[in-house]
Amino acid sequence: MSFSSEKPTTDLNPPLKKKRSPSWSDLWLKNTKPLKHVVFAMQLQSLSGPPTPTKDSKTKAENLIRNFAKIDRTLLLSDELLLKILSKLPDSQRNPNFLVCKRWLNLQGRLVRSLKVLDWEFIESGRLIARFPNLTHVDLINGCIITPHNSSIWLNHCILYMHINSEISGFFPSWRICEENLLPVEIVDRGLKALASACPNLRKLVVVGASELGLLSVAEECLTLQDLELHKCNDNVLRGIAACENLQILKLVGNVNGLYTSLVSDIGLTILAQGCKRLVKLELSGCEGSFDGVKAIGQCCQMLEELTLCDHRMDDGWLGALSYCENLKTLRFLSCKKIDISPGPDEYLGSCPALERLLLQKCQLRDKKSIRAMFKVCQAVREIVVQDCWGLDNNIFSSASVCRRVKLLSLEGCSLLTTQGLETVLLSFKELQHLRVQSCKHIKDCEVSPALSTLFSVMKELKWRPDTKSLLASSLAGTGVGKKGGKFFKKSQTLKLLSDN
Repeated sequence: MSFSSEKPTTDLNPPLKKKRSPSWSDLWLKNTKPLKHVVFAMQLQSLSGPPTPTKDSKTKAENLIRNFAKIDRTLLLSDELLLKILSKLPDSQRNPNFLVCKRWLNLQGRLVRSLKVLDWEFIESGRLIARFPNLTHVDLINGCIITPHNSSIWLNHCILYMHINSEISGFFPSWRICEENLLPVEIVDRGLKALASACPNLRKLVVVGASELGLLSVAEECLTLQDLELHKCNDNVLRGIAACENLQILKLVGNVNGLYTSLVSDIGLTILAQGCKRLVKLELSGCEGSFDGVKAIGQCCQMLEELTLCDHRMDDGWLGALSYCENLKTLRFLSCKKIDISPGPDEYLGSCPALERLLLQKCQLRDKKSIRAMFKVCQAVREIVVQDCWGLDNNIFSSASVCRRVKLLSLEGCSLLTTQGLETVLLSFKELQHLRVQSCKHIKDCEVSPALSTLFSVMKELKWRPDTKSLLASSLAGTGVGKKGGKFFKKSQTLKLLSDN
């Protein structure tokens, strides 16, 4: 038996096994997401091939088609591209898009520019800012009112709509429903501050019950604010409005019967005039004031082109201050119980040289001295529109003869005016081209004189329907009267048509 002294040798560094390069199948199984659409398409194509499908293959194909339909193809689009696509849709098709998914809900909120807030909690909770970050027009008036939800009484006003407390026993002249249900001023100001900091591009704002501090925060943050509608406004609040240097359109509502009371006087109008010098349109509703306040607006707001007075409580003599509005083009009176009871002598009235349109809607025109002064100030006007006004008879309407440059006259709902009174004024308008007469029951076809019929023949526009029995409009159809070129219509033809009626 032989022994060997040599120890068996062991290989301490065995040769390393060569790594196998990843195969296509490995890559396929590890990363299937980018090729998911391709797989579905290939399988669907194979299932629709020449071989006769079996029952299992049909079931498999249906499942694949069902899964293929669940794929959200819009995930391949960026938010910016999808926003451009959604913005091209009309509003009727754009609004339901938020129901598609959460992503579309957020994108749809970024497209919303105008919003009417009905619940103030929506602002304080921050959901308004998170949901609609790009707002430019916000209406807060209904959100500023606390409405009882257990009431069956519903108040619908041209300004707002709300539920009324059912404990109200009756309707009294001194009641103030809205004022009793307004949010505290501190809460409204806090909401305005949050809204202004989140929406610096705000251009239009409607609010009620705010204070000077709340409007100052809006003026500091929203430098592009151009349109402001403020309800329950007073002189102190106007200090905050005066800080809006770029404001162009402003509506102030001081007093609304049955809703709330507030005072806007010459002090507030002067503060407003010195701060908002870029005003183009101004509406004063339920505001008080006098000659001095209107004069300050005319002197400081030299860009003012449109002035509207609704249910004004101006002191006597304010009408003469309109002559300081040198660039005023449109003057509108809405629901005014008076114009100016004591306007003063004619030499102090002056006139508005650039005035083009005078509109009177639902006003009481019973005082001849007041209406005469109004037409004296507006003697350069080109268009006169009177709609549903009370007290306008022949004697009062004759004051309009001073406006000799009128090209358009529209009368609607003037029940006291007769054909003779209308003719007297129309013959003084040497440049008249457009005439509209509707619902004036004392103006009759049979009373139209030859001079008035001749005037009708040269009109570019004639809308004649003073009452439901009027036949003149239907008789003149096809004759050319009321259209451009109607001056060639002969006088004898007009008289024959009138005599036949």
